[in-house]
Amino acid sequence: MGWQENFQKEKEIILATVSPDGIPNANIVTSLGFVDGKLLIKDSQMNTTLKNLQSNKNICIIGGYFRIKGEAEIFSEGKYFDLCFHSDMTYPPKNAILVIIKEVFDLNNVKVVNKN
Repeated sequence: MGWQENFQKEKEIILATVSPDGIPNANIVTSLGFVDGKLLIKDSQMNTTLKNLQSNKNICIIGGYFRIKGEAEIFSEGKYFDLCFHSDMTYPPKNAILVIIKEVFDLNNVKVVNKN
């Protein structure tokens, strides 16, 4: 199984950000999978996370025993935002968070498995 399996659509992952003051923040979110080689996440209730990403686009995500480090782009309309909608939504999207993957680290084998 490749590292991508841990971040596929409907997988729960941990998303971490940091505030401008250096205060960490982490949430459990559900992945929407990969789109155009980037990881897509729906923002429905991430007030602190969104504020952090607006001032610092660096992001860290844990899925299984893999860690992604990357940069986040926020979309409130357009293609990526539209992909956040589905028929059985409890919470509608406020934004789409698209993660440009810079590094994937295997936490179990302690090595980088993908670096962009």
